[in-house]
Amino acid sequence: MPDIALHMEHVYKKFRKGEAFNSLRDLIPALTGRMFRQEELSAQDRREFWALHDISFEVKRGEAFGIIGHNGAGKSTILKILSRIMKPTRGSVAVNGRLSALIEVAAGFHQDLTGRENIYLNGTILGMSKREIASKFDQIVAFSELEEFIDTPVKHYSSGMYARLGFSVASHVDPEVLIVDEVLSVGDYVFQKKCVERMREVIRNGTTVLFVSHNLKTITEFCNRCLLLERGRLSMIGSASEVVQSYMKSARVPGSEDRSKPVIISNVRARNRNGESVRLASGETVWIDVELAAREGREKLAVVLFVMDESYYEVFNTSTERLGCGSFDLDAGDRFNCSFELRLNFASGTFHLNVAVYRYDTETEYDRWDSGSSIYVETENDARGAVNCFPKVVRHEIVKAGAEAPVATQFAARGHLGVDAEGKS
Repeated sequence: MPDIALHMEHVYKKFRKGEAFNSLRDLIPALTGRMFRQEELSAQDRREFWALHDISFEVKRGEAFGIIGHNGAGKSTILKILSRIMKPTRGSVAVNGRLSALIEVAAGFHQDLTGRENIYLNGTILGMSKREIASKFDQIVAFSELEEFIDTPVKHYSSGMYARLGFSVASHVDPEVLIVDEVLSVGDYVFQKKCVERMREVIRNGTTVLFVSHNLKTITEFCNRCLLLERGRLSMIGSASEVVQSYMKSARVPGSEDRSKPVIISNVRARNRNGESVRLASGETVWIDVELAAREGREKLAVVLFVMDESYYEVFNTSTERLGCGSFDLDAGDRFNCSFELRLNFASGTFHLNVAVYRYDTETEYDRWDSGSSIYVETENDARGAVNCFPKVVRHEIVKAGAEAPVATQFAARGHLGVDAEGKS
C-alpha cells in the first residue's frame, strides 16, 4: 500500500481502572489473596473498560484527515497508539513514513536552558538531527519572533513566548506524517494566523496531516475527510462537512428521553430561510423550532432557550413567557410547538442551543435538552468572541510630526450595529 500513510485495522484498546483501598487493612489481604489464590479475578473486580472498540481506517499520503468526538470518545488513545506511546490490545497499526506529533508544543523544554538550547533539545526529542536543527535554526527563531530573547532562559518567558517557541520548533520538523492536536490557538491573534498559514503550507507540501480537534471550523477548513468517534467506536467516516454536520446533530437521540418526566422536549431544530440547519451566516435570521410532548397534565409552562459558546458559556437566553407569549397549560397527550426567531449576531464559531421546559412561579424545570441542536456560524469579516457587532472603521489617520493635516485615508468597512457612520440610528 504505497499510497497509504496511516492504517489502523480492527484496533481495540483495553484499560483497567485502578483499585482503591482506603486502608492498609484492606490492601494486605487483597495482595495476599492474589498471591495464594492464583485465580482469575471477575470482570467486575478487574473493572476493565474498552477505550477503543474495532477501529479501522486509512489515511492516504498527502491527505488532511480529521478526528472528532466528545471528551472521552477515544481520540487521545488513537493518537498515542499511532505515536507508538502505547500498543493496541488487539489489531494492527501501520505508519508509513517519518511521524511527528504537534500535541504538547512545549513538551521537552528545560526551564533553566535558554531558548537557543531548548531549540536543539526539543528538536532532538522530535527526531531531528543536529545538522537539521542547525540548518533550520534561523527559520525557527524568525517564525517565533523571539530573536531578542533567544539567549534568555525560558523560565523567564511568558506563557505566550513559551508557546511560540514550542510551536515554531515542532512545525519545522518536516515529517512525512504529522499529528496535530489542538495546538493552532497558541500565542496572540497575529501569531495564530501565522500558525494556520504554516499548517496550510505543510499540507501544500504534501505532508499527511491528522487533525484531532474540538474546533469544528479548523476541521472543515483543513480536512478533506473526517472520522467521528463515539464512546470508543467508529460512528461515521466521510467528507469533513458531512461528518461535522452529523456530529452536531447527534447530541441527543430521539426517543431516549426519561419516561418518568411529565413533559418532555421531543425535538429541537435550527433553520434559516433556505432550511439549512448547520452552517449559518452571521447576521442572518434563523428560527429555532421546539416540540414538546406531555405525558401528564401541567400548568403555567414556558419554553426557555439558551445559547452556549464552544466552551459551554452562556451567551444568550430568552423564553416564550418573557417574550410576551404568557404561560401555557398542557393536558396528558398534548403536544406543543413553538418557534423562536433570532438575528444571528454571533461571531464565527460553533454554538449550542439548549432548551428547557420551565414553570417560573415555582421555579420548576420539567425537562432540559442540552446541546439539543448545534450550529456553525460563519462570518465574512474577522469578528471574534461571542457576538458580532458588524464593525467598520470610519476614521483612520496618521498625523506626522510637524504636519498640519493628517496623512490618512477614510474608509468604511462592512456592516454596523444599529448606528451609521454619522452616529444616526
